[in-house]
Amino acid sequence: MDKKLHKLAPNTSLVGSFITQLSTPLPVIDEDRLENNITRVQSYMDKIGKAFRPHIKTHKIPAIATRQAEAGAQGLNCQKISEADVFADAGFQDILITFSILGPEKLEELAVLNGRIDDLKVVADSATTVSGLSGMFGGKDKALKVLVECDTGGGRCGVQSAAEAFDLACLISGSDGLTFGGLLTYPKTDGELETEAFLSEAIGLLKARGITCGIVSNGGTPSLFNAHLVPSATEHRAGTYVYNDRAMARAGHCSLDDCAMEILATVVSRPTQTRAVIDAGSKALTSDLLGFDDFGYVVNHPEAVITGLSEEHGVLDLSKCDPDKRPQVGDRIRIIPNHTCVVSNLVDQMVFHKGGVITRVEPVAARGYVW
Repeated sequence: MDKKLHKLAPNTSLVGSFITQLSTPLPVIDEDRLENNITRVQSYMDKIGKAFRPHIKTHKIPAIATRQAEAGAQGLNCQKISEADVFADAGFQDILITFSILGPEKLEELAVLNGRIDDLKVVADSATTVSGLSGMFGGKDKALKVLVECDTGGGRCGVQSAAEAFDLACLISGSDGLTFGGLLTYPKTDGELETEAFLSEAIGLLKARGITCGIVSNGGTPSLFNAHLVPSATEHRAGTYVYNDRAMARAGHCSLDDCAMEILATVVSRPTQTRAVIDAGSKALTSDLLGFDDFGYVVNHPEAVITGLSEEHGVLDLSKCDPDKRPQVGDRIRIIPNHTCVVSNLVDQMVFHKGGVITRVEPVAARGYVW
């Protein structure tokens, strides 16, 4: 077997073999958990009558996006132009890029993408961004749809008030080459009341001026199942839900048993009775703590604590483990990452399995696309 898994073609002969035969470190995806995550969230969105737009940043794999669409998702959410290009190549026609596009090179690429697909949408939260977009799309045959990004409590990007959202929407509506597409927010977790108050006020201001707000896009996985508490939103966006991770379990969105991704690792050293070293470091697990004190949950040794990472090694504190059951050199361990999205960007291909039997190997097609 070729040990260099990242060099294997998608139609690999690995299908039908066991994940235990693979060289580590390596993330693997449980097909049953993946499918359950997709259907669980889509069923909820169908029940509450909202469109669902998956964010592909978590998986970066067209085959998974296709399954999300088959389940009922409407359109995709990408973070960068280059990611959107990958999914346009795969045939997706409704793409929302939730990142302010600035600079001539990016704007030129955006114009090309707008000509390739039926329904491209972007966001803006400043007159500067709107001016750049209008400068590129003014005079073109096909206008670009722009949503106003609103900060409803998440503390990231976005205008700070409904009045500012209204003003920017008016600017977009009056800008050559642009059409106003609606409002968008990435709110804080459990911030539904603040989000609804902000959005409903902005919608009211727009309606009074006779401006149609076609899309009202809410987002996020952690409090996804509270989406019904934002009645003004027409759609919801989420990415992490498709795999889930340790942070999502802590947030109450899922349980650890819903986490489809695990990183397989091997114990390569036992320098002391209470310390083990594994072959999974920051290049396999990421250094994201996300508020945790350690770097992942060890499924088959839950008392073990991953206390530190270098690039190629992870250090485990085994002091709380049963002395008779501590992992030995050569043993395999399974780790649920703190943050699954970053792990996807660390590998060229992803291995999928059912009950430990490999079902497919998919290229992580949008890996490494940063703008």
